[in-house]
Amino acid sequence: MQIWPGHPYPLGATFDGSGTNFALFSEVAERVELCLLDDDLTERRIEMTEVDAYVWHVYLPSVQPGQRYGFRVHGPYDPASGHRCDPSKLLLDPYAKAIEGMATNHPSLYSYDFADTSQRNEEDSAAHTMHSVVVSPYFDWGNDHPPAHDYHDTVIYEAHVKGLTMTHPGIDEEIRGTYVAMGSPVIIDHLKSLGVTAVEFMPVHQFVQDGHLQDKGLRNYWGYNTIGFFAPHNEYAHAGQLGQQVQEFKQMVKNLHDADIEVILDVVYNHTAEGNHMGPTLCFRGIDNAAYYRLVEDDKSHYYDTTGTGNSLLMRTPHVLQLIMDSLRYWVTEMHVDGFRFDLASTLARELHEVDRLSAFFDIIQQDPIISQVKLIAEPWDLGEGGYQVGGFPPLWSEWNGRYRDTVRDFHRSEPGMLGDFSSRLAGSSDLYEHTGRTPIASINFVTAHDGFTLRDLVSYNERHNEANQEGGADGESHNRSWNSGAEGETDDQSVRELRLRRAKNLMATLLVSQGVPMVLYGDEMWRTQGGNNNAYCQDTEIAWMDWEMGEEQQEMLDFTRRMIRLRRKHPILRRRRFLQGAPREDSPSTLPDVAWLGTDGEPMENGDWSDPNNKCLMLFLNGDAIPEPDTRGQRIVDGSGLVLFNASGNGVDFTLPPAEYGETWTVLEGTGSSLEIDDQVAAGTTLTREPHSLLILGRPPLTDEATTEEFGTHTQRTLA
Repeated sequence: MQIWPGHPYPLGATFDGSGTNFALFSEVAERVELCLLDDDLTERRIEMTEVDAYVWHVYLPSVQPGQRYGFRVHGPYDPASGHRCDPSKLLLDPYAKAIEGMATNHPSLYSYDFADTSQRNEEDSAAHTMHSVVVSPYFDWGNDHPPAHDYHDTVIYEAHVKGLTMTHPGIDEEIRGTYVAMGSPVIIDHLKSLGVTAVEFMPVHQFVQDGHLQDKGLRNYWGYNTIGFFAPHNEYAHAGQLGQQVQEFKQMVKNLHDADIEVILDVVYNHTAEGNHMGPTLCFRGIDNAAYYRLVEDDKSHYYDTTGTGNSLLMRTPHVLQLIMDSLRYWVTEMHVDGFRFDLASTLARELHEVDRLSAFFDIIQQDPIISQVKLIAEPWDLGEGGYQVGGFPPLWSEWNGRYRDTVRDFHRSEPGMLGDFSSRLAGSSDLYEHTGRTPIASINFVTAHDGFTLRDLVSYNERHNEANQEGGADGESHNRSWNSGAEGETDDQSVRELRLRRAKNLMATLLVSQGVPMVLYGDEMWRTQGGNNNAYCQDTEIAWMDWEMGEEQQEMLDFTRRMIRLRRKHPILRRRRFLQGAPREDSPSTLPDVAWLGTDGEPMENGDWSDPNNKCLMLFLNGDAIPEPDTRGQRIVDGSGLVLFNASGNGVDFTLPPAEYGETWTVLEGTGSSLEIDDQVAAGTTLTREPHSLLILGRPPLTDEATTEEFGTHTQRTLA
């Protein structure tokens, strides 16, 4: 085999059409061996003698895509000083574009003896670990281009590649649970009919099946345990794991783009799957432990952990920042994804132990001409001190709005004193985001997400029921802000079932009439249940998979969700690009404010109404004649006006519609409860009795007649019908 010096950049294994360049960063290494493995795991070791700026490199003209490889790093094993080099462990390439196999819980993966942790274990791990794979970068993207939906027009669908596709009757069993299935016509047709504009995938970076879960017969379903930041998870591949996962992922993205659906990845850059000081040596730990991980200052044998997973990446070092930025750019430029949601993003912001809005991570994102142009969403908290940072991220970022989730849940379960906070969440949470110069798109609104109850379970359970996780039912969040509607779990009581479905519709409708960017959890539109399990991280089973069997309730919820997304898409008043002001607009033909909060008597709310803890009803008026900002083509937007009636109490309540200046006649557009029908006409000043736990959406035409189809295109919806 010919061995050439190669180049220190790019890092990883890069096939150029002839051969492959290998480059690995390690400041602590004394020697590095590149190990090529045959199908039978016969290993050939090649000394990497070239090193520039701590990057070890070599070029092998004969190595082609599909080649398995790894590294053995020789250097100090001194945990007290933060060094854990161990050449008996075959290490993954941090820049591997594909990874084959799955690590077991074999003792050879650990550098200590299980029986006596003070003793070294130098058993070779090659046969029991995962292997990096050289991939071909070539793929026919054709005319693929990003859908590039404006943020305020976006409806996000949080999905799981396997969970969404595993039981669909229209997908061949052999391809279920794969990228191929996710890009199949039946799944895309469902997403298109629903009306979502973006799919946010739960982690698809290569992750590890945790040893303690394997011992229990469980699996890491969610995937928040990354080991390969460039590699699509291999268990979602259909045709093989020697690079096929890369081709299949790209084809999935291409198919979704063809359907005008964006792809957002949930990424986990805050920690790795190697865990704490008792974890396995799979990659970073054995390459340069002190350069990659945040260590306890006065005891470098332990890791400083703000993630609850055992370790945190050291965001202050240039090589960790380079790793993350190279990974992000790779997924945008080579894999064509359209954005990222950053798990436990406060950890990424930490400089030393403080959460810093101006950390190096944010600076480098802001300056990057590629990453700064895609959708960037933060989960704005971690488990460290001061880690809850909702509203604290820089202007470029949007955030999962945990305040929105908690407030909307509390309001719709009739908690007292929620009106003020509820109105702020409906209006886009300006109290959280406006002070940093951001707009409503900073708020990713959600009622449910993968972590917690599904929408159905939120209205069906008071308590978590996580016994299947084999942790004594004590795992998961204990304070869910849920209400079971009168019975715990499944019931044949028809009145309870009707109340649950009505309350779930209220929550879904609230989400889709709120300013900001809505996110729907996969399956909520299909009345999916996890049987009360609010922490299904280890349930790669029917508990967490989508159930595609359609009963009457499932169909009713699906139809309602489709109609609500369609209503949102048609009407700019539900997705404004600037915060509402609560005052008339100078350029508006209307003298009414852009938003008004009305009591059940149809009059503006007064201080006493807001402060009354027993007041659980509200009318929201949205003035379509007072939209201040133009659309993206500079045209003035004209829309009808809307009136939303919320009754979150357990009693029937009389609502008197506002006087004629707000609208002489209103049309019923959508709602929950049975007293009115779609398209019914209701005059100003009419008193309507609204059922307990119900919602009603009314609309009227705009006051102006200036809009034309040529000028406004899809913005020319004349009424809210």
